[in-house]
Amino acid sequence: MIQTPIGSVILEANSAGIYRLQINDVSLPTFTQKNSEHAAVQQELHAYFTGTLRHFKTPITLIGTPFQQAVWAAVQEIPYGQTRSYADIARAIGRPKAVRAVGTAIGANPVWIIVPCHRVIQSNGGLGGYAGGIERKKWLLEHERKWL
Repeated sequence: MIQTPIGSVILEANSAGIYRLQINDVSLPTFTQKNSEHAAVQQELHAYFTGTLRHFKTPITLIGTPFQQAVWAAVQEIPYGQTRSYADIARAIGRPKAVRAVGTAIGANPVWIIVPCHRVIQSNGGLGGYAGGIERKKWLLEHERKWL
């Protein structure tokens, strides 16, 4: 578990890289086995939350459908401190009518922050949903804008 300004994060990794970051809103017993992947992402998360990191370099392993993979790749292209709409992402992957499916794929993102799904908003400027809670999404967007 890693403590962050927006809550405790459960980190899961293997030798190929990080494959899950999960917000921990409840007190759970934890088993901790630290390795180089844990240390690297912990350092990067600290740098992100202190405003000194804009691009994560820690290897990640994204397990998902080809559609999800395409969505997550497009989300990774959103620059720090900027946003794109779900429709923008749908167009970027060549599926302009798949806006709802894009939202579903973003909701399944297993490594939020590293794949910055908080940067995806509604076309009307509304925040939309966020697996970690809308208040965390708002906090992350404001945090990034603060460091521009």
